[in-house]
Amino acid sequence: MKDILLILLLQLIYVPVLTLRTIFLVKGLSVSAALFGFLEAIIYVFGLSLVFSGDQSTVSMVVYAVGFGIGLLIGSYVENRLAIGYTTLVVNLTNKNKLLINRLREEGFGVTVFQGEGRDSERYHLDILTKRNREPELMDLIEQYEPSAFIISYEARRFKGGFLLNAMKKSKHNKSNVL
Repeated sequence: MKDILLILLLQLIYVPVLTLRTIFLVKGLSVSAALFGFLEAIIYVFGLSLVFSGDQSTVSMVVYAVGFGIGLLIGSYVENRLAIGYTTLVVNLTNKNKLLINRLREEGFGVTVFQGEGRDSERYHLDILTKRNREPELMDLIEQYEPSAFIISYEARRFKGGFLLNAMKKSKHNKSNVL
């Protein structure tokens, strides 16, 4: 029974580590991915040795698989809480909502506004780049001012220059002056 609980515990640690390692690798954070990969390998080998040692019971194999499934849920929860990376929101509006645009800028979001032509009328297109952990806040603000806005969200993998990068550099510079 002790081995069964240990197998479950190892899976509940192993799979979230595997999830984070994969995400760090995809996001180009190689050193973090390598560290999580090292930890992942140690846990994996130890867990499998418990499953395949001794009588190799069906129960231990099932617990290993159940732990894997629950570990995936935990890993995705942890990743969502960390919200690593950046998101770009493309917002399409029927009217140029200056109140929304100004409020977004006041809240520290960089907003670029384009005017375009829709099927039936003129449209306004907002491009907004933000840290992923601020996406819910951004969506709520847009919803407050433009409940019928058409919004597309996608992950920004690389970017250079612009308002957000300058704001991050200023923030980093100000923090170093405080110390």
